[in-house]
Amino acid sequence: MRKPLILAAIALVLLLVLTALIGLLWLNAHEYKPDSREPAALSRSLSLTPGRGQPIELYSWNIGYASLDASQDFFMDGGKGVMPATDRNVEENTWAIQAFLSAASGDIIFLQEVDVNAKRSYGFDQAGYFSETWKGSAAFAYNYKCPFVPVPFPRFLGKIESGILTLNSYTSTAERISLPGSFSWPERLAQLKRCLLVERVPLQDGGAELVLVNLHLDAYDSGGSGRAAQTRVLAEFLAAEYAAGNYCVAGGDFNQVFPEFKDIFPLGDSEFFTPGLLDGSLFGEGWQLGMDPSTPSCRSLDKPYEGAPDHQLYLIDGFILSPNVELISVQAQDLGFKNSDHNPVKLTFSLK
Repeated sequence: MRKPLILAAIALVLLLVLTALIGLLWLNAHEYKPDSREPAALSRSLSLTPGRGQPIELYSWNIGYASLDASQDFFMDGGKGVMPATDRNVEENTWAIQAFLSAASGDIIFLQEVDVNAKRSYGFDQAGYFSETWKGSAAFAYNYKCPFVPVPFPRFLGKIESGILTLNSYTSTAERISLPGSFSWPERLAQLKRCLLVERVPLQDGGAELVLVNLHLDAYDSGGSGRAAQTRVLAEFLAAEYAAGNYCVAGGDFNQVFPEFKDIFPLGDSEFFTPGLLDGSLFGEGWQLGMDPSTPSCRSLDKPYEGAPDHQLYLIDGFILSPNVELISVQAQDLGFKNSDHNPVKLTFSLK
């Protein structure tokens, strides 16, 4: 009687191993492999160009694929959640985010964690929705494209197609620039493929360009090696553009705090997400690193949000500006994390 049971157990183990192997080979065949540099399509062409000296307003917001509102937690941060219980959560958050952006009337908007087609956000094409409701052009770049993300067991994340979206009021061209990754095969197959979404805006008097860089750097890389390497690539890119006479503004979710603000929101011990400290020495004299220390830009997802005293808060969303750009103000918009685990941050700047 024992022998048939042993044989059955061996057969089950072999079946599971074979299934995992087939799944791994399938993911390998469908791995997203973008070029190092490739054009990013614009939704429409515009004719408006900015001039030197005029104030320009730019908002940056990691919208958490409209699924990480105040009622949510997330397994990667020590919580239990994988996705909202119903698609109604996603719809209501998306509508609320769009309403804020419409009322804000910014000239430029950087959005991160914008889904196109993902199980976690019930297939809602957020990139398409925000592009259609925006007054100007929209450029999108994938930074996560996987047909099946096999974690957590057994409530798999499944299909994810997501990225970063730039909404712009000015005429521009757009390009996706790949960033180095910190994950090796096979973990790499189901991981994000980070990038810079770069838009080049010509100025009214010609010559130099305003170079806009929308970004979302690594979060859960081991020891922070990925985001450190990505920051070095960012710094080299910005330095080359500035040397060419261009004006540079980079912004988004750095998953790092800038050196000047490292003690604003003290960090507790966590085996899950821990923000890094951006290496300010990568940026030369006159470069400006802007965050708003008065308001947290992100909250931990280990539990639903119940207020600041009982929650780990972060300052990881901000901007980097070249010396020829005047930083007028950086203001985080305190929305109480109602519709995303991040607050939007507003930058006002002008070109010297």
